[in-house]
Amino acid sequence: MTTNSTESVKSNAGFFAHFKGDLFGGLTAGIVALPLALAFGVQSGMGAPAGLYGAIFIAFFASLFGGTNTQISGPTAPMTAVSMVIVASFLQMHDGNLAEATPYILIVFLMAGLFQILFAFLKLGSLIEYIPYPVVSGFMTGIGVIILITQILPLLGYNPAEDKVMIEEFKPQAEEILLEKILQEEADEGLLVLEDFRETVRRAELTTPEEITTESKTLVSKDSGGVIGSLKYLDEGLRNIRWLEFILALVTIGIIYGFKYITKAVPSTLVALLVVTIVVAFSNMDALLIGNIPTGFPELHLDIFSHLSVGAVSPYVFTALSLALLGAIDSLLTSVVADNLTKTKHNSNKELFGQGIGNSIAAMFGGLPGAGATIRTVVNIDSGGKTKLSGMIARLLLLIILLILGPYAEQIPKAVLAGILITVGFGVMDYKGLRALKSMPRTDAVVLLVVLILTVFWDLIFAVGIGMIISTFMFMKKMSDVTAAGSQVRPIKETPWSDEKNLPEYLKEEVFIKHLTGPLFFGFTSEFQQLANQIPKTATCVVIRMDQVPYVDTSGLNAIEDIIIDLVANDIQVIVVGLQEQPRYLLDRVNLIPNLIPEELIFDEMGPCIEWVRENVKDVA
Repeated sequence: MTTNSTESVKSNAGFFAHFKGDLFGGLTAGIVALPLALAFGVQSGMGAPAGLYGAIFIAFFASLFGGTNTQISGPTAPMTAVSMVIVASFLQMHDGNLAEATPYILIVFLMAGLFQILFAFLKLGSLIEYIPYPVVSGFMTGIGVIILITQILPLLGYNPAEDKVMIEEFKPQAEEILLEKILQEEADEGLLVLEDFRETVRRAELTTPEEITTESKTLVSKDSGGVIGSLKYLDEGLRNIRWLEFILALVTIGIIYGFKYITKAVPSTLVALLVVTIVVAFSNMDALLIGNIPTGFPELHLDIFSHLSVGAVSPYVFTALSLALLGAIDSLLTSVVADNLTKTKHNSNKELFGQGIGNSIAAMFGGLPGAGATIRTVVNIDSGGKTKLSGMIARLLLLIILLILGPYAEQIPKAVLAGILITVGFGVMDYKGLRALKSMPRTDAVVLLVVLILTVFWDLIFAVGIGMIISTFMFMKKMSDVTAAGSQVRPIKETPWSDEKNLPEYLKEEVFIKHLTGPLFFGFTSEFQQLANQIPKTATCVVIRMDQVPYVDTSGLNAIEDIIIDLVANDIQVIVVGLQEQPRYLLDRVNLIPNLIPEELIFDEMGPCIEWVRENVKDVA
């Protein structure tokens, strides 16, 4: 009992050993996170509170259960960009009604968290090391471009869904959709429209102008959403620019970049948020505000579990998996940054577990999904944060702000958040990769640009997947070329290996040696077969050197089998030297040994092989 108590005291002492540094680090990171959380919430389409809820719950539980002591988690630019697409899809399915769409959105967020927990149990954390740099660089730069483009209209103070001209333009299409819904309702009820057309007319007449306007706004929002929509409505935005919003956004950007030259002790993002908001509030400017932020502890969304069924969930499994993978990549990359700054080593699988717990709980409270946030983590470390307590303190600060200062946060202008996101967009781009485009190998440059373009104009997750596929094939091609260059078929007199020089000169026309170097896999089999065709008809014996072949896959095995069958069919003796464990296992399994190559013709070294050749190969010249 005494021993357990002593261990408990030591554990608590270790947890609070750096309390002062953790306190300052957590408070500073929490202050930096506040404006970003609000901005990401608005950008996602779920509103500022969702960003704040996500920042609170993800960071607290990811810090508590995670594997990176100084990591500060919360909504990030990549995760918000994907979440924005998910939210928009569900809003479209529910006629723009966020309340109806929210349970389905949160189901996807919850599944993403559960997938991350599964990743941890499967110990997939170390796989982050195998993502090529061009893929990561192209993806991060693409995220930055997405943020910049989608914030152009908010920067101009233009919202197409509030443009009366656009609303009127989409009303005919809105009326068609509402009529289709009426017809679908009647079909579900078993009513035949042509037999009872008056009922259709009666229901159509009950449609109010407000319903048509609401449906029209939904269509405008859908049409103007994302990168393509933002570019499509750019002309309208420029024609309908609200100069007050534009100036407020520019002032916000100016303060964020300029205040850093005065001092870095206070986060410039927070300074911009406070200064512009106070000026707008006290001068009674007619600026667009972020709107209602609920006060009190966030509501637990238990209603999402009523929607959990195989039929309801299955269409969104891949979406949730994609979000989980992105969050895992985002978090573990930040963990690597934290390791470099603190000279420590994170636990990848434990970090995935913590992120999964955080995202799962955040989803149940209506929060955005998130990941490890690089900027906030660096701020925490620079301010003295050393243990998990710093991340927990950061989120307790946000919770206090939510409980007490919610009404004041409602006065934040939307233009301020647009300005903040513009700086985030520039900050998240990988300028190192862009600068290196001219000097990096052409194949890497192609991968980077392909991932960047696909990320911006198509789909973020597919962009990464396609980038990985292209990188893999290019890697295999490179390895194939290297292996082919090192594998040669030549008479023994041409540059023999040192242990081959004792082969009799009189057997130079009868004995040929094939050197294989590196793994024999599907990317090299065609070259292997072509090299085999170079063996002249004068050969009566071929020695295959496999000293430097550590691995053979099924395609390589098939190629070896085909070549040996052809050689044996032409009465050419086949000898194998230096056969390693894995290739030997495969050759045994398919009975190449001993059916085609007798056991006595398998040699560990070249010396005994040459002795056999001296005794058994005849000079037929």
